Amino acid sequence: MPDIKHFDPDATLDTVVRLFWQQGVATTGIQDIVTATGLNRSSLYATFGGKRELYLAALRRYLEQRSRPMFHRLAEDERGLPAIAEFFDGLIKARCSGEYARWGCMVSNAHAGAENGDPDVSAILDQHHQQLRSAMYAALVTAEAEGQLVAGADPGAAADLLALLAYGVNLRSRAGADAKALHRTVNTALESIGRPAAA
Repeated sequence: MPDIKHFDPDATLDTVVRLFWQQGVATTGIQDIVTATGLNRSSLYATFGGKRELYLAALRRYLEQRSRPMFHRLAEDERGLPAIAEFFDGLIKARCSGEYARWGCMVSNAHAGAENGDPDVSAILDQHHQQLRSAMYAALVTAEAEGQLVAGADPGAAADLLALLAYGVNLRSRAGADAKALHRTVNTALESIGRPAAA
């Protein structure tokens, strides 16, 4: 008889996302996943495949549910630099306080881990980076049109800078960096291309 699933694969994957996000893929074993989800190995393997497949599914889900909505809001926001400042304010708050404090970003964590050598993981990381950079670029083009950028500022180069800064915030916050220090760095970066973040 065919195996009948008596669990919610979406809810299970959400649990796996949290596990990989908090602990990292290298230190998370199949037994950790079994314990966290309450499922046996055969059910996990039959539904998702092995640990690698589970991690890829979790990374894609993180990108879809957490990263893309933030990028979409930033790209569609018509305020320019204030929208970028708000993006970083939200990022720092999420990384330094609340339920996910010091977890960092699952994607940034993957950039720093050995898993980035997997071609499929690398492709997801590249996709994430392009979407982040594109959102920054869209907001900076708006800022340029609104006269918010300093003379000679290049939206493309600034988008590269701010995308890298976002990764830095994610990684430094995981190591316990102070939110005020992160805000100072972000404000300095924004002031270098236009008005202060408080503008």
